[in-house]
Amino acid sequence: MPVPGPPTPELPPYRRPVYLAVVALGGAVGAEVRYQLTNVVAPAISAPAITFVINVVGSLLLGVLLESLALRGPDVGLRRTLRLLLGTGFMGGFTTYSTLALDAATYLDTGHWGTGIAYGLGSVVAGVLAAAVGVWLAAAVRGRKAVGEQ
Repeated sequence: MPVPGPPTPELPPYRRPVYLAVVALGGAVGAEVRYQLTNVVAPAISAPAITFVINVVGSLLLGVLLESLALRGPDVGLRRTLRLLLGTGFMGGFTTYSTLALDAATYLDTGHWGTGIAYGLGSVVAGVLAAAVGVWLAAAVRGRKAVGEQ
């Protein structure tokens, strides 16, 4: 009769098939929402402007989501699933920093150095600021200090 060994350690979240499926589902939906939104507003504004707006709005929403989840407790169970589905998956698919990089590179390649640098740096700075505003909004709605604030 075999002697049982030590218990098998639990897989980390990034290696669990159910979490990978949750992220994939969220990413597919987020990418589709971005695609449809881009098609709706494309006649009105340029592709780089659409990318900028989507990335800033996505950063704001990600800040709200992550702070809201953090204020409710540890990253386990439903909170972890929501973070992976909506944060990593949906917002990862919805925002498109790869397109931002391509747009900035296109400006640079066509000799529009000032526009390319301003677009690239401005998008990243605006995204970080939007995420910070999202964190602040979530904390304000909850009536508590943001995670990490004194």
